[in-house]
Order: sequence, then structure tokens, then C-alpha cells
Amino acid sequence: MRAAVHTLRDKLAKPAVALGAAACAILSLPTIATAQATYPTRAITMVVPLPAGGTADLLCRFAAERASGVLGQNIVIENRPGGAGGRIGTDAVMRAAPDGYTLLCGTQLIFSITHLVFTKAAFDTRPMEPISVLATYPLIIIARANMPANTMAELLTYARSEPGKMTYGHQGKGNTGHLLGELLMLKGNFKMTEVPYRGSAPAINDTLAGTIDIVPDYLLANKQNIDAGKLKFIATASKERLKDYPKVATIAETMPGVFADTWMAVAAPPGTPKDITRKVSDAIRQGLQQPDMRARILKLEADPLGSTPEQMREMIQRSLEIWGPVVSAAKISVD
Repeated sequence: MRAAVHTLRDKLAKPAVALGAAACAILSLPTIATAQATYPTRAITMVVPLPAGGTADLLCRFAAERASGVLGQNIVIENRPGGAGGRIGTDAVMRAAPDGYTLLCGTQLIFSITHLVFTKAAFDTRPMEPISVLATYPLIIIARANMPANTMAELLTYARSEPGKMTYGHQGKGNTGHLLGELLMLKGNFKMTEVPYRGSAPAINDTLAGTIDIVPDYLLANKQNIDAGKLKFIATASKERLKDYPKVATIAETMPGVFADTWMAVAAPPGTPKDITRKVSDAIRQGLQQPDMRARILKLEADPLGSTPEQMREMIQRSLEIWGPVVSAAKISVD
């Protein structure tokens, strides 16, 4: 009888011991949920893999400035340029702890095609956690002032008259200007001679000097020279004509279906919890929706957005669908 009582007591005690151990474990360790609920408790670093200055860098700084106010913690911008495609800064963020305290603010192509162009270097950003697309802005086609063409249709005629004679400069292999130049040749069935540079500035300078014929670039950096007549504004790659230049046609008016824009966006290291990325995304959206901030972004010739993580993921996919075939057809690769 006594043995039976001891057996029953042991059976009843085991669940109690197990529950007690579990309770102690829960109480003794700060849970992930608690850490995420209190995020952020310290300053956040936003890495920009580009030099300071310019539209891209300014958009990151605008987002950091206003999101800081919403989150109640400073977001510190750290410019870490270097490496093709912004690889140095991007790599640093991908290797950072997935806790929301190190973020990346980079260009569209960083998030969509790095795994295609860096085939030998195994550079793949697809595991990163999307947060928010800040703003979009279109590419434009500019030409030397004495170029014997004023429209996209005239440019095509000129290029086809002597295949390969027309030169186009771009900011570097695998960048948006390079891809748009290749896209134009693929869709327009003509040939140009590619002249790669390290950044937009030297390409623009050579266009001003008449050394090269055209450059696919962005409006803000070229507006002053366009307005002064030092560069020709041939066409815009936006879906509609730009309100400040209503006489300049879109590329698609001559080459249906050809559009090209870029955007700046924020992402987190792989594995960052979704509620953290959502919290940062919401803060960015609130900041960019403020009327004075919208006005500042519009002055950069960009359209403010402040997307959700889901919308950013969709935009990454659309970018891949547009530029992936161009990378493949033109055999673009970066070591």
C-alpha cells in the first residue's frame, strides 16, 4: 500500500517539476518578444554604401531624420562607399546582428540583381529583410549640346545610320545607366559603343566636353546644364512627361514599354524579426508623409513613397523582371 502511494505521488510530482522548470526558464531569460516590444532602446546605424551628397544620400538622410523622431532614438547615417555595386557597405550590414540596430539604405539594383551580376563573387542580397522604399525617380537621356538629334526618334535614326559610332557613358558596370543603355539597344535594335566611368560626374563632364554622345542619368544632377543649354534633354524614362519639361517626350512614346526609374530603400540584415522591420517601416512612412518633408523630396525631382515591407518586396521583384533579362542578354558581370 505504501509503495502504491509513493508511486502515485511521484507521478503527480513529475508534471509539477517540469512546469516549475519551464516557469523558471521563462522568468530567468528576457524573451525575444519583450526585446522587440521595447525596440529601439539605443541609437540605430543606417549604412549608406555611397559617398555623401547627391540625391540617393539625401533621401537616406531625410528618412533617418524623420524616423528618428517617431522612434524616439537617433538614426545615425554612416557612409561606407566602395566596392562595385556598393558591396563594402552592403556586406557590412548583411553580416550585422539581426536586431534592428544596423540597417542599409541602398539603391534599387542592390536589392534586385546583385546575385545576377556578381556571379563570381557570390554577392546575394535576397535574404535581406525589406523595410521601406523611400522615393522613386526616373532616368533621363542627356546628350552633348551639338548632338545632331533632339528627340528619341532622331537619336535612333542617328544611331542606326552608323552602327557603333554613337557612344554612351554610364556610372559603372551594372549600374542603372549601363542597364538602360543596354535596354535601349535591345529594344531599339541598334548598336552604341559603351564608355564606362566611375560615377556620374566624369561621364557628365565628358558629355559637356563633347567627348561622348549621350549619358543615361538623373535630372537633378543635370538640370542646371540642361536649362543653360549645355546639355540636350533627349527623353525621360518615366511613364509620363515631367511637369517641368512638358515638351520632352518619354522614351516609351518612341519605344513602347521602355520605362526606367530607380529608388532608394531601407532593409535589415537577414533574420531581423518582422515586427522590428514593421516598426521602422511605419516610422519612415510617418516621417515622409509630413508635408514639409514631401516638399523637400519633390525638390530633388523624386516622388516620395514610404512603402510597406510587402510593397518593397513586390518592387524588388518587378525590378528583377525588368533588368534580369537585360543582364542576361548583355552578359553583364562584375567581379
